[in-house]
Amino acid sequence: MIRVLKHGATEAEKTEADRKVRQTVESILEDVTARGDTAIRELSVKFDKWDPPSFRLRPDEVASLMNSLPTQVIDDIKFAQVQIRRFAEAQRAALTDIEIETLPGIRLGHKNIPVASVGCYVPGGRYPMVASAHMSVLTAKVAGVPRVAACTPPLNGIPPAATVAAMSLGGADEIYLLGGIQAVAAMGLGTATIAPVDMLVGPGNAFVAEAKRQLFGRVGIDLLAGPTETLIIADDTADAEMCATDLLGQAEHGPTSPAILLTTSTKIANEIQAEIDRQLGVLATAEIAGAAWRDYGQVILCDTDEELLSEADRIASEHVQVLTKEPRWFLERMTNYGALFLGKETNVAYGDKVIGTNHTLPTKRAARYTGGLWVGKFLKTVTYQQVSPEATAMIGEYCSRLCAIENFAGHQEQADLRVRRYGGRNAP
Repeated sequence: MIRVLKHGATEAEKTEADRKVRQTVESILEDVTARGDTAIRELSVKFDKWDPPSFRLRPDEVASLMNSLPTQVIDDIKFAQVQIRRFAEAQRAALTDIEIETLPGIRLGHKNIPVASVGCYVPGGRYPMVASAHMSVLTAKVAGVPRVAACTPPLNGIPPAATVAAMSLGGADEIYLLGGIQAVAAMGLGTATIAPVDMLVGPGNAFVAEAKRQLFGRVGIDLLAGPTETLIIADDTADAEMCATDLLGQAEHGPTSPAILLTTSTKIANEIQAEIDRQLGVLATAEIAGAAWRDYGQVILCDTDEELLSEADRIASEHVQVLTKEPRWFLERMTNYGALFLGKETNVAYGDKVIGTNHTLPTKRAARYTGGLWVGKFLKTVTYQQVSPEATAMIGEYCSRLCAIENFAGHQEQADLRVRRYGGRNAP
């Protein structure tokens, strides 16, 4: 039996919050569409108190920011990027162009073509999200994207040097100090000073995710990567300390970040609140993590691994940590997740920062139908065909009859023309 011991926000509360976000984003996008750079600057002043002569950083400004960092910071960024590049290159190598002859004289194929321009949003706000630069900018460049523009907000009125360094080392062609909806709008819609992109990628808060959603169609997007979610699957081999640490480690992203404990252990279920309270007493980000746990945290107690599995697939969380005796049992059976972290030796922080997999992942149950950001998201797999004269005469007759079934006279004539010209009948 599945029992919910602690509930998070209700669906009605989530729907109302989404409605308010949707209305705010819609009005801002309309304003940027109408007033361009003027609106972008006003929004930057309003939300970030940032009003520079130019939002785009010059190469010398980038170099100066990078030179301000300790050598260890640069080395650590480079180490992380090596891991992420290595995995992304392996993924790219798995995507090959193909061409086959399906029938004599009929050649079909597909090519993987990089998107021409991509806008990468790298969140800032309460945290400078250095790692998001690796995940978006670097991965786009491995895919072969010619133009990568990247935006990140200032941090308390100061350019976030480490984030800028990661953008530059990752290969960004343009770097802008611009945040929030206004950054997404500037890249997606374009202004007099910022050329529009073909695709928007990167995580962000609810407003950033909604801006991407509303711009989808005008531009492509990677996925709707909103507030971070984490799900811990634990059995009796786990313990409350590790579960609480890993729940709060993701809850600190923001006050609306869901953190869920799914367990067959009555002991852990009974101990988790006290352990979370203990850790919140010493955690530097306790105010944010505590609010997320209070309002969006859940504890769900199950009797069997099969119930854990069904609940995990129903929840379809962005991050899933499997703290069980046989974690690969879930790897073999789970279908709905953004990323799996198998065993007590790994954790979401590794995936977020350094291990090599991408941390831009589906939220709000989007894991039911999509995976996260990866090299393949930046590629268009497009098809082509080439037909010999002999083959067009043969297949044209099939096509003609099939078009007639559907009453497509113009389609039928396309086929009939080839049959006449290349089939030896009534040829000119």
